[in-house]
Amino acid sequence: MATPMAVRTFSKSLPRSTASATSSLRLAARPSRANAAKQFFQQSSRRHYSSSHDASKSSNTGIVYGGVAAAAALAGGYYYFTTTGQERKKAGIPEGVPEVHLKKGSADQSVGIFTPTAEDYQKVYNAIAKALWEKDDYDDGSYGPVLLRLAWHASGTYDAATGTGGSNGATMRFAPEGEHGANAGLKSARDFLEPIKQQFPWISYSDLWTLAGVCAVQEMQGPTIPWRPGRQDKDVAFCTPDGRLPDGSKGHDHIRAIFGRMGFNDQEMVALSGAHALGRCHADRSGFEGPWTFSPTVLTNDYFRLLMEEKWGWKSWKGPKQYEDATTKSLMMLPTDVALIKDPVFRGWVEKYAKDNDLFFRDFAGVVKKLFELGVPFKEDAKPLTFKSTLEE
Repeated sequence: MATPMAVRTFSKSLPRSTASATSSLRLAARPSRANAAKQFFQQSSRRHYSSSHDASKSSNTGIVYGGVAAAAALAGGYYYFTTTGQERKKAGIPEGVPEVHLKKGSADQSVGIFTPTAEDYQKVYNAIAKALWEKDDYDDGSYGPVLLRLAWHASGTYDAATGTGGSNGATMRFAPEGEHGANAGLKSARDFLEPIKQQFPWISYSDLWTLAGVCAVQEMQGPTIPWRPGRQDKDVAFCTPDGRLPDGSKGHDHIRAIFGRMGFNDQEMVALSGAHALGRCHADRSGFEGPWTFSPTVLTNDYFRLLMEEKWGWKSWKGPKQYEDATTKSLMMLPTDVALIKDPVFRGWVEKYAKDNDLFFRDFAGVVKKLFELGVPFKEDAKPLTFKSTLEE
């Protein structure tokens, strides 16, 4: 396994611009925290992570039912645990519904009604973070960016006028939506999270995907993002039409149309665009190619600094129109990115975030929370949870 520092930085292999110096200093200042996170995962057995069922060591193992039966009966975050075939019949669980074995369930119950607690959701967060550190074979050494993209795209289909779409449903599980061009490559993120879903079968995919997005941001040294549970999975009938997600080849009018449909203002549109500090484009997916910043697995305000400080020109290649930096020709920007500095209102916010990383983090946390909650019918008493990252151990 690569060391935490190797996982978290891509910049050593690329020439640096002035804007990337911020990332270097931030990374250099955190080696002790990164080492603590590595030790945390090496000693994860002490944190009591759920493990696979061992019939020889446990006789009170609970059985959880899932699938369609769970979606119909588990509204409001209550999950039934049964231990015998007779109890399954009494609960109305159809034959053929797979049994998922747990030690006792996440709240140490083997029979009865299970209501997840904040501690249970922290366990899910920890399991995602653990997998992020252990599986470093994706892109620049982290699945973090693609997990955030999954949560973003699952949420960004919301239409405020009709109340359709959004994170409540996880309808990207089905081919009509999963095969939309904007969702190309997200199967890798869904597959990454499937073992977590098996480990915690009581959590909906809708909650799992957005919680993974929160975890990804925080584990990539971003701000703490409050999160609320309560999303319910839906069937294929609720898949949204293609065309609701941003098209990187467009301009500022397109940005306002897409984000405005969800209910965001200009400031929030720019703050959300700061997610492009993370990850990269792939020619075999979107057609575009390359990272936006020199540290695509660490969240900073460098996306905004690079937009303001670098000179951007059209890339000479056979692919779709995209920009490249004049200094190193190793970074890229999409037409929608450059549109942020051509529009005077957008540009004002780009300038503010380029100068103030703390301001960007504050606004980014708020707007990501809003994005992940669009269209979700939370209970009135659903309070936001905050999760402790491994870097805080």
